[in-house]
Amino acid sequence: MTKKTIKECFYNSPYKSIKHKSYFATYENLFSRFIGKEIVFVEVGVLNGGSLFMWREYFGNQARIVGIDNNPEAMRWKEHGFEIYIGDQSDINFWKSIVSKLGKIDILLDDGGHLNTQQINTFKKLFPKISEDGVYICEDIHTSYRRNYNRGFLLKRKYHPINPLRLINIFQEQY
Repeated sequence: MTKKTIKECFYNSPYKSIKHKSYFATYENLFSRFIGKEIVFVEVGVLNGGSLFMWREYFGNQARIVGIDNNPEAMRWKEHGFEIYIGDQSDINFWKSIVSKLGKIDILLDDGGHLNTQQINTFKKLFPKISEDGVYICEDIHTSYRRNYNRGFLLKRKYHPINPLRLINIFQEQY
């Protein structure tokens, strides 16, 4: 198997994907040790499916690629061999209904709704499922601080009393 970079796999994907190009070098550094291995890769927020194909090409066919989205149209990716679950990532009951189906997760990439409640509930339910040498990434946590995106989270405190960065700090203090 010829090793391709994530960037090459991104541009080779038959379906559109939206990723910040600045992420690729970091992902390459964190994920390259998983290439060619039987891993469980879970991506929350699969949108148009392009990233699913990108990850399969990057990791290889032996990787179990799981996509989670709130749009029922994402179920169409099952016919391409991906495992797909449909639900609202801010709903704790959704996570409870699928967490046992996922088993241990080697890589969890949260690229879902980007609201702090969504990110925090995903972290709370799935972080304990990360394998001992696994990786957890939550993209776009900066949205918790944008007034026009997260409805002024820092000013109104309407959504969750703890933003994602504070949650990580609390978690680190416990260990």
